[in-house]
Amino acid sequence: MTAAPQQAFSVRLARTQDDVLAAQRLRYEVFVRELGGDGALVDHKAGLERDRFDPYFDHLLVTDVARGDVVVGVYRLLRDDQAREAGQFYSEDEYDLTPLRASGRRLLELGRSCLHPEYRGGPAMFHLWQGLADYVLAHKIEILFGVASFHGTDPQALAQPLSLLHHRHLAPPELRVRARNFQSMDLIPENQLDRRAAMLEVPALIKAYLRLGGCVGEGAFVDHSFNTTDICLVMDTARMNARQKGLYVKGPEA
Repeated sequence: MTAAPQQAFSVRLARTQDDVLAAQRLRYEVFVRELGGDGALVDHKAGLERDRFDPYFDHLLVTDVARGDVVVGVYRLLRDDQAREAGQFYSEDEYDLTPLRASGRRLLELGRSCLHPEYRGGPAMFHLWQGLADYVLAHKIEILFGVASFHGTDPQALAQPLSLLHHRHLAPPELRVRARNFQSMDLIPENQLDRRAAMLEVPALIKAYLRLGGCVGEGAFVDHSFNTTDICLVMDTARMNARQKGLYVKGPEA
């Protein structure tokens, strides 16, 4: 019996406009077709999910070598120097980032992380995390942050997981960003939470960051245009212990 061929992936930053378009096509499939999102610059005719920040971000790509380097995973990365050029961080429309800006430390905003459905739960996610870890080391990043989403715009339907994040994973005061159109996440008293059931409702990507020692800002932001309820994740690399740093370099299973 012939063994099944091993999947081979490559990880790199987008180098050309065609690379960026490939990332935007994958984002359209996931965020628009699959999750029902929209936006002012979304091109439904061409099948591209894009916004005004794309020219300033670095786009991290995972490609399937066996399929002709087709893009199967993406991450958007915006350093603090790139944010100055853009005029702001993407998530500043949703969160007051004053505590992070005041820290004087090197910042990296993460966003638009997604994998093609056929590649979820497999090695492609490992390669995406490895590429991110390499990028963080190369640019001496100290704090990573970005919005992550729950599907849907009804906070009461998400009361269990939002309350769990508020009670158990709230960022320390010096890193505690706050939602602008503030939606409290303190919806259920801690002693009334079913913690196991609540954690099952937390999306895999958010759980991966929590395992790395990540924390969340105060309050959620309901994004009706993207059909999501967003939280802001913050991760201070100096607070990661040796085990967490090992997971980060190896890639937590999301």
